[in-house]
Amino acid sequence: MKITSPAKLRDTRNDLSGRQAEFSLTVTVCGGTGCRSSKSLAVFNAFNKELAKRGLSDSVRLIMSGCHGLCEKGPNVLIEPGSIYYCRVKPEWANEIVESTIQKGELIEKYMLIGLKTKESAGNQNGSQVHPYQVREILKNNGKIDPLDIGDYITHGGYESLSKALFELSPENVIEEIKKSRLRGRGGGGFPTGRKWESCRKIQADSKWVICNADEGDPGAFMDRSVLEGNPHVVIEGMIIGAYAVGAHGGRVYVRNEYPLAVHNLTVAIEQARKWGFIGENILGSGFNFDIRINRGGGAFVCGESTALMASLEGKPGEPRAKYIHTVEHGYRDEPTVLNNVETWANVPGIVLYGADKFRELGTEGSPGTKIFSLVGKINNSRLVEIPMGTTLRRLVEDIGGGVPNKKKVKAVQTGGPSGGCLPESLFDLQVDFDALTEAGSMMGSGGIIVMDEDTCMVDVAHYFIKFLVSESCGKCTPCREGLKEMDRILGKITKGEGESGDLNYLEELGEWMKAGSLCALGSSAPNPVLSTLNYFRDEYMMHIADNKCPAGVCKNLIEYHVIEKNCTGCTLCAKVCPTGAASGVTKQPHSIDTVLCIKCDECYKACKFEAIGK
Repeated sequence: MKITSPAKLRDTRNDLSGRQAEFSLTVTVCGGTGCRSSKSLAVFNAFNKELAKRGLSDSVRLIMSGCHGLCEKGPNVLIEPGSIYYCRVKPEWANEIVESTIQKGELIEKYMLIGLKTKESAGNQNGSQVHPYQVREILKNNGKIDPLDIGDYITHGGYESLSKALFELSPENVIEEIKKSRLRGRGGGGFPTGRKWESCRKIQADSKWVICNADEGDPGAFMDRSVLEGNPHVVIEGMIIGAYAVGAHGGRVYVRNEYPLAVHNLTVAIEQARKWGFIGENILGSGFNFDIRINRGGGAFVCGESTALMASLEGKPGEPRAKYIHTVEHGYRDEPTVLNNVETWANVPGIVLYGADKFRELGTEGSPGTKIFSLVGKINNSRLVEIPMGTTLRRLVEDIGGGVPNKKKVKAVQTGGPSGGCLPESLFDLQVDFDALTEAGSMMGSGGIIVMDEDTCMVDVAHYFIKFLVSESCGKCTPCREGLKEMDRILGKITKGEGESGDLNYLEELGEWMKAGSLCALGSSAPNPVLSTLNYFRDEYMMHIADNKCPAGVCKNLIEYHVIEKNCTGCTLCAKVCPTGAASGVTKQPHSIDTVLCIKCDECYKACKFEAIGK
């Protein structure tokens, strides 16, 4: 089916909506990567089999969607209408759910989403309770549509924004609306999207490009992946509109090869969009031509930087170049290029369709709209969240994330990926937006948030991220290449108890040199983990250096295990798990640990149920 006009698009949407209205219920099984790892495919197959067995396949629609956001509770199943939400669903539950909920309309309380600190519940006819404190704009159709069915996207208003742009707005009008919205790039830099588009529009050239950066390399981040997996058409539509606005006719999506499901769903979506007339020649009969191709990256973190990404697209080593050469003038293939990340492109259709004023109703004056975050680490509810800009870190961690597990105290969060900063609990009332995080010594980044509890050593955390960046630096410029190696060496000394009194000032000076002299944003932001932890957790560094102690009991060279005799019951668990025989003793008598044999593997500490192992 090829849609050749706005009228044909409206007729197609009405026809598709009518067909879906024939189903009395829709059962949606989460098919995101997280839930698939928990066997959601088996859950889907079990429901499919059960519905067919009971003759319900014609009246109950079963789909596999993208990520619902409740990753900690997967596999997730949503039944509409009614917003009935079941979590951690097992294939063998399908029989009971179909019989009780689908056929009889009864809720199965034991399978509901309950018991969270955020008071989430299911089956209360209020779907907003599933995502409290969130405003799901980009993710609103994740969990509702089949990402492999373009008809689902069209039914939910898909490509209506493209139609409006092509037939009701000039390219300049589109750019003005994006400028008016004050949309800032969601990839980390926060550069005004409309200004970038306007600059590229003004360049006279025979060929221009739009590129989607889907090279999401931050540890623990899965925002872009989830959008591509769950709603790839919204990214495609945004790119087509952007291409129309700047005068481009070619597009590229650079996605890392470690995202096979995202690559697959995006590939299918592009093929469907081309077949239905949204990509190719004379789109919707407008005379505008545009096509997209997917390029898979090899997983280099530095290729998340725009110029390194474009070099990689050209088959060259992924190395950044000097910033005085603007990509809107000389980008991919040395031609004018607009590059935005997945989430930025996904915001475009909504802004064009509903207007900039509507977009700016959410967020802050300087950072309007919403932002998607992946909430991971020492947190009760690891999940994907979408919140208005300006929401506090405390709301994110304590209310949405449910706080840290095991009644531990929250210590810090790291925002902005490996080159972001670590912020202490005392700053959790800070509003999350581009400017506030930068002022605090961190950054927005692409949206990864790692939560740390009281058992986290901040020196060790800084060392971990610096080691990661050492391996990911392209090595092209001296400040980044040599500065990271030197930071790694100094931090290694400190965690081994070999630190010196002058090391901290040296680290700070080194960090400032790297920020001032590095070629790209990776190098200039790389010192953030060190500088922020030195700023907010300097006392921990001092304890490592002056007292040869790691207060969190993490740095092996600075800790020693011992048995707290008054707590030891002689259960022998420590002796059973000790790989070297360092932990030993008689049953029902206090045990002991031989510090010579002990390799500090932490197994005895984790196994003890009576808090009888001290560090």
